[in-house]
Amino acid sequence: MSDSIMVGPMADPNKRDRLNGISKKNFGKLMPLLIIVYIISFIDRTNIGMAKEALSADVGLDAAAFGLGAGLFFAAYAFLEIPSNLLMHRFGARFWITRIMITWGLISMAMALTWNEWSFYVLRVLLGIAEAGLYPGIILYITYWFPRHERAKAIGLFLLGVSLANIIGAPLGGLLLQLDGMAGLHGWQWMFIIEGLPAVLLAFVVWFRLPDRPSGASWLSSDEKELLEEQLAAEDDGQGAKAHGFRALIPVAKDPIIWVVIGVYFTHQVAVYSLSYFLPAMVHGFDANMSSLTIGLITAIPWIAAAIGSTLLPRFGTTVMRQKSMVSGGLVSVAIGLVIAAVSQGNLALAVVGFSFAAFWFFVIQSMLFTFPGRRLSGAAVAAGIAMVNMFGLFGGFFGPTMMGALEKSTGNSLSGLWLIIGLAVFGSLLAWALRGSKNDSMA
Repeated sequence: MSDSIMVGPMADPNKRDRLNGISKKNFGKLMPLLIIVYIISFIDRTNIGMAKEALSADVGLDAAAFGLGAGLFFAAYAFLEIPSNLLMHRFGARFWITRIMITWGLISMAMALTWNEWSFYVLRVLLGIAEAGLYPGIILYITYWFPRHERAKAIGLFLLGVSLANIIGAPLGGLLLQLDGMAGLHGWQWMFIIEGLPAVLLAFVVWFRLPDRPSGASWLSSDEKELLEEQLAAEDDGQGAKAHGFRALIPVAKDPIIWVVIGVYFTHQVAVYSLSYFLPAMVHGFDANMSSLTIGLITAIPWIAAAIGSTLLPRFGTTVMRQKSMVSGGLVSVAIGLVIAAVSQGNLALAVVGFSFAAFWFFVIQSMLFTFPGRRLSGAAVAAGIAMVNMFGLFGGFFGPTMMGALEKSTGNSLSGLWLIIGLAVFGSLLAWALRGSKNDSMA
């Protein structure tokens, strides 16, 4: 039996139906805006994938320098995850997400000033600093609004933003690159400027439309607010409820399951970000005469598959056992898809099928993994736990692109780095079986 039926007021069918109605309202009011925020953030952090060839020609970046610069974003982002999430827990989501969006939008636009390797590295580091805390902050925000059995679905819908960003961003980037020469700017400069501006503008929408907690939701009645808070409090049986500030890290660091989540998430992020940054180059490798728009359209196909996966499957992850099975099986499926792509032998259609099969599972896996900190921790420790998982996991975002660039440079084959990702995905699938929920969680 699902834990969603066993905890607190969810044991009463009438209250359960009322809570489901409240969640439906919250999905409709919150998730569209959160998805749009993440679409823009992901476009701005990964659009350099479309600019890789142009940056090589105009600035002189080779594959290794590009991979290092792509990865430096995550090094800076990761180190500031925990303080950023603790600050959001203290000052509120509306203020903190608005601040993040304004600074990352301005620095994303400043990427147009890149003139050599070191300026590229510095701007990528600054972008990571500016955007630090957005993803774990929103995952924490979801725990304020949705009971446990709804969180995998909510996180899956939020992660739909990643897929839509790649579906929209790749063709859009291809079109913007064709503005090359307009007003004396390169196409990649126009891409950074035009794609960074929406973050600054949307920040003001977030400020006026995003309440910090259910108590500030104009669409919920007083009774609905009270019932939701009662359910969330009944589920809050994790460790660290009384910890504050950096002391909230103590129960996080002591929890072995959080370290399991971190290990699995690392292998997952290596796959996601290696594909995000290097898929356009791998597609281009099949036909050197392919236009930037065609590359963008083909690159979008695996992310359409990822969008389908993140929409269809997370809703079934309502118990710990289901979540473990979907994480482990999903990582095996990622490995299988990448094997198909790696052995495609110049067959672009077969490679796209492999990439699409792997990408289908990306955000199914991620939506399951980020339910575990909320199951095992409470209070400020949840904020610290989510941020710590993302911090260490995102080193995969640094490691993956860096290794992909180095292996491409040493072998001359843009697909050679896939074998490293395949091995890590298999390891992550085995590690996932060590995942556990809290004492009140049913495994069924």
